[in-house]
Amino acid sequence: MPLRPKPATQPPLPNDCPLEDVLSLLAGAWTVQILWFLRAGPRRFGDLRRDLARVSTKVLTNRLRVMQAHGLLEREVLPSNPPQVEYSLTPMSRELEPLLNSMEQVARRLKLHSHQVEKL
Repeated sequence: MPLRPKPATQPPLPNDCPLEDVLSLLAGAWTVQILWFLRAGPRRFGDLRRDLARVSTKVLTNRLRVMQAHGLLEREVLPSNPPQVEYSLTPMSRELEPLLNSMEQVARRLKLHSHQVEKL
């Protein structure tokens, strides 16, 4: 006798729900790592480039532009010669900090669990 699928206990996402959009933005290359490093305060482009040693200049530039366009980052040109640019979190991206903290805690537990499984 074939199993009948269980009906969903949650209603489907409304058509105008932006959840998929924010998940897609956060899943973008280096987005979470950039947010992570900027939690401690503003960083210059070169600082972020060193923080994210494996990212290319082109990819980092593109990702910072996308994040700024979506309201996650503020970009300030510093009055120096040559001009330098500093990036910082916006109030909206600061709202993601508890999520980043929770993700770190879960990641640590998952890593510990995977090490325990490897020993079996």
